[in-house]
Amino acid sequence: MEYSVQFPDPNQADENGLLAVGGKLEPEYLISAYASGIFPWFGKGDPILWWSPNPRLVLFPNDFKISKSLKKLIQNNQFSLKIDSDFKSVIKNCSKSPRPGQDGTWITKEMIKAYIRLHELGIAHSFEIYNENKLAGGLYGISLGKAFFGESMFFKLANASKVSLFYLVEWCKKHEFHFIDAQQPTDHLKSLGAKEIDRKDFLGKLNKALEYDTLQGKWDL
Repeated sequence: MEYSVQFPDPNQADENGLLAVGGKLEPEYLISAYASGIFPWFGKGDPILWWSPNPRLVLFPNDFKISKSLKKLIQNNQFSLKIDSDFKSVIKNCSKSPRPGQDGTWITKEMIKAYIRLHELGIAHSFEIYNENKLAGGLYGISLGKAFFGESMFFKLANASKVSLFYLVEWCKKHEFHFIDAQQPTDHLKSLGAKEIDRKDFLGKLNKALEYDTLQGKWDL
C-alpha cells in the first residue's frame, strides 16, 4: 500500500502532541497519517489538527486484562458479535457518546464521512455488539499492516464496549497483529492492560507492523 502524502516528522510535535494544522480528510491523507504515527483530532469549527503524542498508549493483545465479571458475561452469551456489518451506525453512535471532560464531539460530520469512505475502501473496520438483535455497543478503527488504530467506542448497555474490545483483541491475536494503538492515555484503558510507551518506541513498532500486507476489505468472524 502506498502512502502518498508526506507529513512532518512526528518527533517535531509540540509538548501536547500537536504536529500540523490544515490538510484534508481524504483517504490518501488519513492513510499516510496513520502510517506515520499521526492521527486527526479536532472540534467542530476548528481547522484539521494532526497529532502524534508522546508517550503513546498501546494495548498489546496478550496484555489484555479480562476481569472475572467480563469473562462470565462473555460465557453467558448475553451479547453477540458482528464485524463490518453496520459501520455507519457504530461511528454515529460513537459521535453521540458523552466523554468525561469534553463538551461536544470530535467526531464531526466531516470525520464521519471520511471514515465511512475508509470503510468502503476496506481500511476502517467496526466491531459491533448485539443484544437481542439490537446494537448494544461497539468500536471502530483503522487497520494497516499488523497494526490496529482504535478510534472510539460506545455502549448502550453496560459493558458492551468492553465486550467489543475483547473481541477485537481476540481477532488481533488470531491474525497476529502486533498492537492496538489507543492513542491518548486513559485510566480505563490502562486498567484493561494498555501501557504508555515512548513515541520513538511506538514508531519503531509501527514500522515493523507495516512490513506486512494490510488485511483490506470486509473482515469475517
